[in-house]
Amino acid sequence: MPELSGLGKIFILLGGVIVLIGLILLFADRIPFLGRLPGDIYIEKGNFKFYFPLMTSIILSILLTIILNLLSRR
Repeated sequence: MPELSGLGKIFILLGGVIVLIGLILLFADRIPFLGRLPGDIYIEKGNFKFYFPLMTSIILSILLTIILNLLSRR
């Protein structure tokens, strides 16, 4: 059953991605520039606060695209 071995590889890859995301979230406070880049939108008026990490999202998207493209070429 070759389909099951392919499915197993997908589950291992997904597990690795989940562990990587967990590590990033765990150590995100120690990365000084993450979430405070120029281009991140922060609006504060009275008791209203709005924060949208636009530039951080773009950079993380580019990095993840590069990493996933390198992994998919294997």
